[in-house]
Amino acid sequence: MATGYLDILRARHATRLLVGTLVGRLPNATAPIAIVLFVRAEGGSYSLAGVLAAVYGVANAVGQPVLGRLVDLKGQPRVQLPAASLSALAMAVFAFVGTGALVVAYAAVALAGLFTPPLEGGLRALWSSVLPKEEHVHRAYALDAVAQEVMFAVGPLLVTVCVSLWSAQAALLVLNVIGVLGALSVVVSPPSRAWRSAPREAHWLGALRSPGLIALLGAFLAVGMALGSITVAAVTYADDHGGDVVYGWMMAGIGLGALIGGIAYGARQWAGEPARRLQVIVALLAVFYLPLTLMPGPVAMTLLTVLAGVFLAPAIACAFVLVDRHAPRGTVTEAFSWLVTTFTVGASLGTGVTGPVVEAGGALWGFAVPGAAGGVSLLVLIATGRVLAVPARTAVVAAGSENDPNRAVEPRFSSKDRA
Repeated sequence: MATGYLDILRARHATRLLVGTLVGRLPNATAPIAIVLFVRAEGGSYSLAGVLAAVYGVANAVGQPVLGRLVDLKGQPRVQLPAASLSALAMAVFAFVGTGALVVAYAAVALAGLFTPPLEGGLRALWSSVLPKEEHVHRAYALDAVAQEVMFAVGPLLVTVCVSLWSAQAALLVLNVIGVLGALSVVVSPPSRAWRSAPREAHWLGALRSPGLIALLGAFLAVGMALGSITVAAVTYADDHGGDVVYGWMMAGIGLGALIGGIAYGARQWAGEPARRLQVIVALLAVFYLPLTLMPGPVAMTLLTVLAGVFLAPAIACAFVLVDRHAPRGTVTEAFSWLVTTFTVGASLGTGVTGPVVEAGGALWGFAVPGAAGGVSLLVLIATGRVLAVPARTAVVAAGSENDPNRAVEPRFSSKDRA
């Protein structure tokens, strides 16, 4: 297992791109909690903090695919670094203006979210130009999914450390400066500067004209809902079983489970059709959500959250493979950005839906929502199985396609669809 991951990290530029992307995404990973802590430090209400964090999230969801399309059209350096700088500048305006001028605060937070650079999609577009073998690229997808879980676990901790050492305002400023430096590290690298998208057909739908991608986005909207619903149900459970400490352990349990599952998934080479494999993974994801409804004591509940998270990273990693296969030619960054947006929107919907459910039926019904959402995702994957199993692209493309290092007839990997 260790050897397989070391092969990836030893590849020239791979570690730099992975670390730079993670550092560059710190502002995005920490924005919700940083905004809440800053608004509260300014004397604002939790309602205002929640609305501002929601504005950031909505703007981010809108901006990711738009900027992803610009990356495919203009290249990474010309989009990623200016976007990161504008996002950091907008957050700096928010940090200095505070909540005294609400119109400015709302506009600044919205612009910060809108211009968040699509570094995730950019990294996945680069893997095939950095790693020489198909199995290495697919293992890198798993490593990427694992690294995300680590970042979203470490990010809030960094915010609290900055707040305790300096202030909530300093946390906003420092993390966004670090984010710009991470983006800079990526875009000045040779792979990022050399990367060019394949020629694309002009179409206003862009990546969304792929039926396979639409099917995948529908399935992951439900997966995002499942994850978002757990965060709300866990708060209700923790209120009756120990408070914030228990909630923190439960959220850490989901992250730990995803970390374990992602590492194990990426440690081996998987044969067979990735669309069918994703069905199995999502089915297991839904099944392992169900024991949460037992609501045992805090220790046992934390262990159940670890189990609930085990198949999350493998599902995301397998989805990356399918996005790569079904993205129309020349839209790979946009396609990956749509997956990020859909997952984020799904998590927000899950949070919104589960609130009233918990109020009506308590934590038990709240924990039933993720299992139901996982079931919906599985039904979508089964109903669209034929679409997902057939690659969307058939045209011959010029050598040098962004995701075809083996010069396959289609701009995807050619060795019998092994993932």
